[in-house]
Amino acid sequence: MSYEYVIPEPSADALSRINPEDEDIEIIKTYNTSADAATSKVKEKLDLLENVILNVAITGNTGAGKSTYVNAVRGVPDDDEGSAPTGVTETTMEPLMYPHPTMANVRIWDLPGIGSPKFKAKQYLKDVKFKTFDFFIIITSERFKENDIMLAKEIMRKKKLFYFVRSKIDNDIRAEMKKKNFSQEEVLSKIREDCTKNLKKVGAPKVFLVSSCDLGSYDFQLLIDTLEEELPMHKRLALLQSLPVCSVAMIDKKTKALQRLIWLIAFSSSTIAMAPVPGLSFACNLGIMIAFFQRCFDAFGLDDRSLKILSGRVDKSTEEVKQPMKSRFKEGVDRKVVMKFFTTAEMGAAITIAYVLSTIPVVGTLATGGVSFGTIFYLLNKGLNEMAEDAKLVLLGAGLEASEQEKEDRDKDTKEPEPEKEP
Repeated sequence: MSYEYVIPEPSADALSRINPEDEDIEIIKTYNTSADAATSKVKEKLDLLENVILNVAITGNTGAGKSTYVNAVRGVPDDDEGSAPTGVTETTMEPLMYPHPTMANVRIWDLPGIGSPKFKAKQYLKDVKFKTFDFFIIITSERFKENDIMLAKEIMRKKKLFYFVRSKIDNDIRAEMKKKNFSQEEVLSKIREDCTKNLKKVGAPKVFLVSSCDLGSYDFQLLIDTLEEELPMHKRLALLQSLPVCSVAMIDKKTKALQRLIWLIAFSSSTIAMAPVPGLSFACNLGIMIAFFQRCFDAFGLDDRSLKILSGRVDKSTEEVKQPMKSRFKEGVDRKVVMKFFTTAEMGAAITIAYVLSTIPVVGTLATGGVSFGTIFYLLNKGLNEMAEDAKLVLLGAGLEASEQEKEDRDKDTKEPEPEKEP
């Protein structure tokens, strides 16, 4: 029995997934002149993006909440077996490296406190091996002190990135809520102004107000936006994948970051497809898809460990937290689940995408030279979007993100009533 598949007109949704202006396509453009050179460049860039080492240094005064912040950005509870020890006294006496639970190439360093009266910034940076780190987070829970400023100046002199984080903002808000005429915006504005005024000696540094207990609130997202702008692209991708899922905005950022890999993975797949070895293309594509989907699954916090931590945080069972998930990945990523992408219906849609891609000059040669490019490009995007939707449903079900209707109702409640028009 044979089947005939008629290629339909490409849908708006299909076209919206294609971005030939992406900077990575510059590499693919060289394919027409030198296939070997293009393939080599793509593999080199893919290897860089997937295996880059990111070292983040967390420093500040004793009691500022450094260790708690280290745990928070790793998505690890303070009482977890692999957590950084926390306490009211200085618990970090030497640089301690904490690997990310699912991304071993992302390393968060808890550095010793800088509260000593004899503190010397130059010696401190030498002792903690300054060159190891990609950027520094300088944390305080009160006003930034002279040692914070001295350290920032020395880091600036050595031309590395640093960011000031004012921690424990949730504690400040709770304290102020007891007062008359409380306004959260006013409290945050006053804290921000005080920090900026306090740091005049460093110029006009960016200060981010953060609660390690609630990364979805205050300025944490703004801090990530800033890092996204200032870090090199390969470091940025590692950072975004590693961060805990604390908001829909974070899920969208992770989705966009992971989409950057898909062009390169699809290209790599197409070169395998052209090899004259029976069965090689399918076997490799299956392995490529499983590896990519596992990366996405972990990045979106859909693994059992992450869901268990989330369930403990919101006082629900893991099954309750997991229940809203709708995609085929609800029980995880394995060969059987990924094989479902190769059904007739899925492949029919993928062929449509391959056709659309073949009409784009930049990648036309690739798309027609090997259907693998178009199919893998489509299938990886489809799986990524399914998991991103699951991650949003989990957040909503856990009560950590408001529904669209709740947001609309909240906006209506906070809007000032319009003045009545005079007759």
